[in-house]
Amino acid sequence: MTDLLDHPLISERYFFPRSGSFSDPFWVDCGDARLACSYDEIDPAAKTLVHFHGNGEIVDDWRGDFVGLINRMGCNCFLAELRGYGQSSGDPQLGKMLKDVVPIVEALGRSVEELIFFGRSVGSIFALEAAARFPHAAGLVLESGVADVLERLLLRVEPAELNVSGDTLKQAVARHLNHQDKLKSFLGPVLVLHTQHDGLVDVSHGQRLYDWASGRKTLKIFPHGNHNDIMYVNAREYFSLLQTFISSLA
Repeated sequence: MTDLLDHPLISERYFFPRSGSFSDPFWVDCGDARLACSYDEIDPAAKTLVHFHGNGEIVDDWRGDFVGLINRMGCNCFLAELRGYGQSSGDPQLGKMLKDVVPIVEALGRSVEELIFFGRSVGSIFALEAAARFPHAAGLVLESGVADVLERLLLRVEPAELNVSGDTLKQAVARHLNHQDKLKSFLGPVLVLHTQHDGLVDVSHGQRLYDWASGRKTLKIFPHGNHNDIMYVNAREYFSLLQTFISSLA
């Protein structure tokens, strides 16, 4: 039922791609799309943070200061682009974007035990897919993440508009986007970051993601900031928590 998740109305109403370009992207071939990712390697023996950005964002938004901070933590940094975003080809179709996760991870050619998956906002959907597909990864970070994808989709599209029943849509989401099951299967440590006053993805999503994680886990609910400025408003503590988490994986 991934075809249902690729419905044009879901693509149109749920995803907000932007164009952008930078020189020398790290191209990932996903069959019917090429993804313009970015990879900064400081040490081939170091762990690599694999970052999936949020909606309305592109890889180029994260190049520069963010990558530099991750590098200073001793990590390589891989910025994964989404189909239809930035310089990537294809359309932002949810089912296909889930399938893109495996070729993205495999394109690095690295041991999965050396990878840390990071998902921000909508990017949490793809970081969780990576965690489910590669449960032996070193760690997982979820920032302003989505616990219930069906809840988010129903804010923008009605099942009848997709020519299906509510149960059919619910089954499709449950089959491919059960974040509780994905977190249950993940074996590594999990760090969940959210703001108390997130006006786009309610803080209850962060709490649920934390509750569902089965192994060593950390939850930080920031009292200040909102969905799109969580990192900037809380920069000192945000990056301190991330540094502590990454150091604990050594």
